[in-house]
Amino acid sequence: MGATKRHARTKRELIVEVWEYLDCESVGARELEQIQQALRDRFGEGGRDSPATIARIVADEGAVLRHPEVFACDLKWRRRSVDDHSFAEGLDFFSLSGAFSSIVKLEEKRLELHVNDARGLAQLRDIVTSARKDALLRARSRIIETAQREEAKEVSQWLTIWLQAPELFSDWLDLRRRSPEFRRRFSEH
Repeated sequence: MGATKRHARTKRELIVEVWEYLDCESVGARELEQIQQALRDRFGEGGRDSPATIARIVADEGAVLRHPEVFACDLKWRRRSVDDHSFAEGLDFFSLSGAFSSIVKLEEKRLELHVNDARGLAQLRDIVTSARKDALLRARSRIIETAQREEAKEVSQWLTIWLQAPELFSDWLDLRRRSPEFRRRFSEH
């Protein structure tokens, strides 16, 4: 399905196109997940629609829904979305100590995600990318104190390394925090 050329311009058109390509009499969890993947492939993470929304669209086009599967799939998707949102809100990259605690949580989450959970790993990368951008903005700000800018610069470096090599990051951070330069710059931490 990934190699198939899609002609749809809107999400609705793509949903219908993929459903027709699947050539199935009824639609349940498997089909909804395939359609969601096609949406992500075409429109990125912002193109995600809930399984219930997708089911409504294909039902309007004549699909027979396997309702128990549709409800279960939608509930699972919504719970995962809420978990991802609350996870991101629990992270703090405004100080070195907060960043260190947050990095530990990030690593735990990364290790808990399966390699085949591309969506979860992509969301984790999006969280880190956003936090890195925020840290860079704080590091360049002229309205916060120099010490806070230095910490923000350090945190942005941590997050950059995490994005480049997450599997090596823990060892790198341990070495970084033990380095004479780090201890000299951030002796109170």
